[in-house]
Amino acid sequence: MSSEIRLAFAHPSERAIATAHEGPVDRISLRDHIVEVEIGAFQAERGTTQRVCFNVVVEVQPIVGHIDDDVDRILSYDRVTEAIATELAAERLNLLETLAARIAERILLEPQALRAFVRIEKLDRGPGALGVEIVRSRSDLDGPIQDSSQERPHPRVVYLSNDAVRSAHLGVWIDQLAADAVPLILCVGLPDGPRPTVGSPLAQRRIDLLAIEQNGWTLAAKDGRCKVVATRTELDWAMKNGQLCIWAPSKIVLDAVTGPDSNTTDTVALTTWFAQEMDARDLLVIGADAPTSATLPVRSVPIDETLL
Repeated sequence: MSSEIRLAFAHPSERAIATAHEGPVDRISLRDHIVEVEIGAFQAERGTTQRVCFNVVVEVQPIVGHIDDDVDRILSYDRVTEAIATELAAERLNLLETLAARIAERILLEPQALRAFVRIEKLDRGPGALGVEIVRSRSDLDGPIQDSSQERPHPRVVYLSNDAVRSAHLGVWIDQLAADAVPLILCVGLPDGPRPTVGSPLAQRRIDLLAIEQNGWTLAAKDGRCKVVATRTELDWAMKNGQLCIWAPSKIVLDAVTGPDSNTTDTVALTTWFAQEMDARDLLVIGADAPTSATLPVRSVPIDETLL
């Protein structure tokens, strides 16, 4: 038992050796890689960064024959640090468990990788290091390992002003957009009328985002084909399965590593940021002015036009 306890707190390299399968394997390791990052499920962990320490060991298929001092023949340490950086940049996460699993799976995209040990610890949340450690192998993953980011669709994002949502043409517009064989995400702005105002910018941001989501539900009530969707995973699934989506912005905006530069009250700019985050093919704005700057094609349509 004492040996098991020691191994539980030992470096992942010792656990890798102790749990190794028969047959030779090579190992590469990353020790005490510290990154400042915003992560955590508690409200006190939002809006601030903390030190997170990564220790990773990767078991790799031994190279047969001479290496010839060729870096292209081995699994580079850079691929491990890149996996960490990529997952940290993808979105803000609440759980270390989620981050560890994503890093391990990304490492296992490498053809040489057989098994990955990932330990992540928060260094600033208490008197000691608080963390998790996981081990993943190719056999643990369902089906072939694929980089899902390469499979994401490129949707058409459509912003509907409140006048557009109230327009008698709304059903016609949705019919026209749905008839096109392009994934579709609808976005709306703040509802008309007063809403709560507070002195805290962070609290006001949440209030505004929730108000946009309420407006999204108003749109959904007008057309049963439209479903309110909040997460990137749900959006990807819905687009691949031909579902019309209405974006509920709170989670994606609040969890973004690099959020929108504009105020959340500028909902056209917010939609433009979202469209760019989704790698959308284009943005259609109905009943409002087009954004002044965008990195994707944008078209604006007045509400008195029925043809898009």
